[in-house]
Amino acid sequence: MPPPAASARYPSPSQPSGKSEVTDLKSQLRQLAGSRAPGVDDSKRDLFKKVISYMTIGIDVSSVFGEMVMCSATSDIVLKKMCYLYVGNYAKGNPDLSLLTINFLQRDCKDEDPMIRGLALRSLCSLRVPNLVEYLLGPLGSGLKDNNSYVRTIAVTGVLKLYHISASTCIDAEFPATLKSLMLHDSDAQVVANCLAALQEIWSLEASHSEEACREKESLLSKPLIYYFLNRIKEFNEWAQCLILELAVKYVPSDSNDIFDIMNLLEDRLQHANGAVVLATVKVFLQLTLSMTDVHQQVYERIKSPLLTLVSSGSPEQSYAILSHLHLLVVRAPFIFASDYKHFYCQYNEPSYVKKLKLEMLTAIANESNTYEIVTELCEYAANVDIEIARESIRAVGKIALQQYDVNAIVDRLLQFLEMEKDYVTAETLVLVKDLLRKHPQWSHDCISVVGGISSKNIQEPKAKAALIWMLGEYAQDMSDAPYILENLIENWEEEHSAEVRLHLLTAAMKCFFKRAPETQKALGIALAAGIADFHQDVHDRALFYYRVLQYDVHVAERVVSPPQQAVSAFADTQSSEIKDRIFDEFNSLSVIYQKPSYMFTDKEHRGPFEFSDELGSTAIAPEASSDIVPAQQYEANDKDLLLSTDEKDDNKGLSSNNGSAYTAPYDGSNISSQMQELAISGPAASATTTQSSFDFDDLLGLGLPTAPAPTPSPPLLKLNARASLDPRAFQQKWRQLPISLSQEYSVNPQGIAALTVPQSLIKHMQSRSIHCIASGGQAPNFKFFFFAQKEAEPSDYLTECIINSSTAKAQIKVKADEQSTSQAFATVFETALSQFGMP
Repeated sequence: MPPPAASARYPSPSQPSGKSEVTDLKSQLRQLAGSRAPGVDDSKRDLFKKVISYMTIGIDVSSVFGEMVMCSATSDIVLKKMCYLYVGNYAKGNPDLSLLTINFLQRDCKDEDPMIRGLALRSLCSLRVPNLVEYLLGPLGSGLKDNNSYVRTIAVTGVLKLYHISASTCIDAEFPATLKSLMLHDSDAQVVANCLAALQEIWSLEASHSEEACREKESLLSKPLIYYFLNRIKEFNEWAQCLILELAVKYVPSDSNDIFDIMNLLEDRLQHANGAVVLATVKVFLQLTLSMTDVHQQVYERIKSPLLTLVSSGSPEQSYAILSHLHLLVVRAPFIFASDYKHFYCQYNEPSYVKKLKLEMLTAIANESNTYEIVTELCEYAANVDIEIARESIRAVGKIALQQYDVNAIVDRLLQFLEMEKDYVTAETLVLVKDLLRKHPQWSHDCISVVGGISSKNIQEPKAKAALIWMLGEYAQDMSDAPYILENLIENWEEEHSAEVRLHLLTAAMKCFFKRAPETQKALGIALAAGIADFHQDVHDRALFYYRVLQYDVHVAERVVSPPQQAVSAFADTQSSEIKDRIFDEFNSLSVIYQKPSYMFTDKEHRGPFEFSDELGSTAIAPEASSDIVPAQQYEANDKDLLLSTDEKDDNKGLSSNNGSAYTAPYDGSNISSQMQELAISGPAASATTTQSSFDFDDLLGLGLPTAPAPTPSPPLLKLNARASLDPRAFQQKWRQLPISLSQEYSVNPQGIAALTVPQSLIKHMQSRSIHCIASGGQAPNFKFFFFAQKEAEPSDYLTECIINSSTAKAQIKVKADEQSTSQAFATVFETALSQFGMP
């Protein structure tokens, strides 16, 4: 059945079908404007509700502005509120219409009802029309002197609104001085709190260009004012108490007696039911006693009980916020909370985000006295139906094992996890066993006997598979099947998509070769061949390095790849002590929840967005389709590395990425310089003896004999224009039009990752190398940059997208160029500049 004609459709009762209904509303309002008939206010209410509902859903009802103002002449406070809401919505966009409201708003500011006076004054100040500022001065002055505290409260907020509309008018009218007088002498706590908030904002903004405002701002931190607020703090509501406590944090006490007086005044605030007040009070206590070590420790003991009470009595969201602050305190003083570990046991009905944080708490407070109980509890969580919580609990057990000296019972528990026959449990356990063996090699016999019975076919997660492969290489002499397991994994090289696993396979094959050469010789040859042909830059580089060092001297290779095992004393912390101290200074803020300083999620250079992100695509970091890469450049992008000199690049173009095809090993005709230690590779010249030994080594690993081509001259180094410039729109247009010339992944040195906490430093570093940044964004661990560069002699542009992951220390770059033939040369310049980032 066809839909009815437009004229036959019924309009929705919630919105007008056209301009006619707005016109009808206008005429009805006009009829009621001057009427004094009984029940007229009820009719007005119905019409006002319609107008407000239309306005709410986005329908323009500004045409009834005059009629709404005329109907506002009533004593009905409900009608007044709806009229003020309507006027406030349309006044700013229609300054001319706003003039119509001045008379009735000023009249209402003198009404007998204080509620109407306050509402009218609030609406008058909310018009935010610069041309009407002169009409605000009189009502504001009267409002600040009003007998009713509600009107005074509204007037104080109105002064702040006036300052943002016209700062000079507000200062000339001496409203800040009036607010200060009110703050010191008004009997109503809410008025005092509003005065404090308004003066803090006004004087903070004025302090940059006014010495008087700077002095007034400092006067808020004077001892008399601080004690004035603290003595009255019980009169204020929760938000005002937090405001006063934030002010008290900035106060510098004159002596220890001053500190104890303030703490005595705020002692009862620790028992407050509101979590924000308790946290603000805790921050005051902690900051005041930073210079008093013994007292500071006593403060930890004192604040422990209130915070633990809030964790168990509040909502999940409040519990998470309090737990985040507790976690920060636990990291600084774990022994204080060691006896209260049971408070951090997970409850069955808690959200997963609360459980995860509790697991971190248990890990942090574990010591010799409570480790057994905590690990027993964590082992129960390993069978949790929530897989993520089960994983986190296993990781927690492993972290405790790494930070304890006596790990006998913990090792037994970890090995029991391997018998649960759950894939995710086995995967997490293998990663932890690997870390455990790195720190406690003496447990290798017990661990390897259990790990040896695990089939590599049942392990799919890359990190777990990499851990197993590491153990196969490190303890090949203790695992009878190690060479054969590695051989099976190497034969399935093409099916392994994780670069991390392929890197571990190369290293494990080398280690196994040094310990059990006859059984591993063939597998190592296949691994090196597949690795050198691998599309991933790191895998390619490592395989080529192993190949060359083996060519040079097998004994040297063994000392490099498989040195005597040394126990790891401590694992690197992911956060520096400087960042932790910065977070502690920002106690009772989002920094504690996010576990990062505020500048990392508020500064534009850390959070973005890009100035032209719409044109360049989403800021979400995701690799583009590989089909966009120019095929002619795809292999060269992976072949270029520091180990392979420029004149040798063409020697390897015959490499195939398919392990099933014939492989020709790269011919190395270079000599080993005696001045650069045992592994330094230099010069293209080679003697006949070296060439023959290279052929013999290829035969040993089953790689085949290469045909040595004549060396090609090195291309000239690409020179860039230091004064290059490019308009952002031109960059966008070029980025959309040009294809990707090459896509590569580089490693970033640790010094560079550390310096990346301030992304601007990378921008300055690259600019000093004639590579300019046109946009940047993102936050840890992912940072995204768009660079451009130009050839010195020709008008040829290179556009680069660089994505750096600080957690993996990897940089992914995509290059687009006007001259695609020189893209590889530019990539070399870019890689060299990036490798020097952070270096002295």
